[in-house]
Amino acid sequence: MGFESKQLGENIDAIAPDGSEIRLIGVRPGGSMAHCTLPAGATSLAVRHQTVEEIWYVLSGDGEVWRSFEGDEEVTPVSAGTALTIPRGAHFQFRTLGDEPLRIVLVTMPPWPGEDEAVQVDDHWTTEG
Repeated sequence: MGFESKQLGENIDAIAPDGSEIRLIGVRPGGSMAHCTLPAGATSLAVRHQTVEEIWYVLSGDGEVWRSFEGDEEVTPVSAGTALTIPRGAHFQFRTLGDEPLRIVLVTMPPWPGEDEAVQVDDHWTTEG
């Protein structure tokens, strides 16, 4: 595999199983990177990953991330500069607070395997309008 370079595009590559907008950045054998946007006023669906774990870095916006894993549960306020992890099997959900979208860089290890990776779980926050 040679060098790769990419400019983040305006077009959405996928809608994640949690409902967020995904723009792919890069993929290597050990992991993948994506840019995630959750629109202002939105709440994702709660999911868990079956085989991957993630590291998130918030670029802009304000929000909250709920995580539940092996008996531990917390809601973490997030804003530009916040980093957090999503262990494999953890239940998680996130939402925006304020008037701007939440924009996050996601590193997924190993690379995202496909649409069956995320399994919906009970929501922490309601996603109904």
